[in-house]
Amino acid sequence: MDDKAAVAADTLELLMMNQTAIRAALEEISLWVSQRGSTQIHENVMTALQTLDTNAQSISQGIARLRSEQS
Repeated sequence: MDDKAAVAADTLELLMMNQTAIRAALEEISLWVSQRGSTQIHENVMTALQTLDTNAQSISQGIARLRSEQS
């Protein structure tokens, strides 16, 4: 893997870790809101989090492709 691909893969991996942390925090807040009766808000947040999950899969695949260029 050349230096540019390695930097791109490392940067994407850090962004993905941030995305995962933000997702976990939002889900925790959403559950707290749901327990207080705002189930519609919880459902909306969970729908939005599905987008993060979908994008995380694509990001993971991109990172794997960048790292596989090493061989």
